[in-house]
Amino acid sequence: MVTYIVRRLVTAVLILFGASFVVYQLTALSGDPLEDLRASNAPNRDQLIQARTELLDLNTPAPLRYFGWLAGAAKCIVPFAATCDLGSSIQGEAVTTSLSRAMGNTITLVATATVLAIIIGISLGIITALRQYSGLDYGVTFMSFLFFSLPIFWLAVLLKEFGAIGFNNFLDDPDIPPSTIAVVAIASGLIWALFASKSWKRKGIAFVLGAVVAAVLLFLLDLVGWFANPGLGPVVILVTGVGIAFGIVLLTAGLRNRKALYSSLIMVALGLVAYYVVNPVLNAATIWMIIILAVITVLVGLGVGYAMGGYDRSQSMRAAALTGLLMGFLIVVDRFMVTWPSYVSNPRVRGRPIATVGAETPGLEGTFWINGRDTFTHLLLPTLALLLASLASYSRYSRASMLEIMNMDYIRTARAKGLSERTVVMRHAFRNALIPLATLVAFDIGALIGGAIITEQVFAFSGMGQLFVQALQRTDPDPIMGFFLVAGILALVFNLVADIAYSVLDPRVRVKA
Repeated sequence: MVTYIVRRLVTAVLILFGASFVVYQLTALSGDPLEDLRASNAPNRDQLIQARTELLDLNTPAPLRYFGWLAGAAKCIVPFAATCDLGSSIQGEAVTTSLSRAMGNTITLVATATVLAIIIGISLGIITALRQYSGLDYGVTFMSFLFFSLPIFWLAVLLKEFGAIGFNNFLDDPDIPPSTIAVVAIASGLIWALFASKSWKRKGIAFVLGAVVAAVLLFLLDLVGWFANPGLGPVVILVTGVGIAFGIVLLTAGLRNRKALYSSLIMVALGLVAYYVVNPVLNAATIWMIIILAVITVLVGLGVGYAMGGYDRSQSMRAAALTGLLMGFLIVVDRFMVTWPSYVSNPRVRGRPIATVGAETPGLEGTFWINGRDTFTHLLLPTLALLLASLASYSRYSRASMLEIMNMDYIRTARAKGLSERTVVMRHAFRNALIPLATLVAFDIGALIGGAIITEQVFAFSGMGQLFVQALQRTDPDPIMGFFLVAGILALVFNLVADIAYSVLDPRVRVKA
């Protein structure tokens, strides 16, 4: 394995060297970095041209200039080098500075959208495979391909119009009319009916329940003014936590494993206690405090699961740790919700909390929770655009893979041995169904971190994609090469990760030198 990885890394360096040389020459031939200055009427035009020529070393031929850039780029990977030098833009800003800022914004955006697309898409694919040719299967297929076929720029504009402008207008007077409640109730009932079994009687019951629950919930939220002062509160956290505990145990251990169920319910109780104990501490929260508390929560969950024991301690430990982590997530979400009124009333926000452009509100100062909410509101729409566009591929690939696996001989053998359907699906089918998806996931992550160019342009999001487009328009060679270097390294690394993931998911696969 080590020999294989070393060989792949050496090959990657050679590929990057050759590809970067070609890209550098094409960039140098694509335009003139001095074009805007040559057309300028400024009295010091000649001095400006001379300064930019010296800054970009334009008097040196492009093939030789490439090796100067390569010498600076090599300092980024050589451990004992003093600095990382990827050149300067035509405005004089160091590429490393603009690249690090753009990478931070893009990784924040893409990581959220990709993780959600993978989790939701694979879950929908597996569920529709198990309910093949049902109303749910047809409904998910229709919606997936609808969003997949929509142009991303048009989808982004629709989200800005209805998800930002429309919702911000609603917040001026957060009153839900009866017609809206009726429409949402009918939509909720239809979704519940899709998830019900094939029996029309059960579908009808599910439709009525879904419609009634949605209508009552919206009526109560409107009655108490929840949209103006949102929050979860201990009751909602407790009820949601119990549901999470049952769901996690059902998927990971089965409800017959009472020790695992009791371990998860204990973590729900501890989470409710932590809601009151930790809240005062969270007033001075930082990102590192949240991470440390999350690690402590996982360790406590592992300890509770181990203490409860059972015929399989690992199941109890896993279920308790996951339940505790999600309970902590609910507490953090509740804390973010509580800051909503102070965020909306901030003079920088001006009562329009759902942002349509940018990665942050300029000049906004506040606590960890205010700044975190500001980041969330700016990420919401571009994340939704990327999520909806990516959902179809993950759901379709996972559905096809799951259908193929469920017809395998070893699945029939597992059922013939008397194993429960949960064990057959989760332990035998699910892991093998992930193998074809490893390549797709690795490729998408590597490509998206390179920049969701169209989405970033529509939302004026200062990420890798926008950095690349702006540099291309100005014929600015060094930022283009910085973008290429990051995107190329990520593409090669994630392809290597995909190959290694094969051997982890399937013991029959071995990577050799």
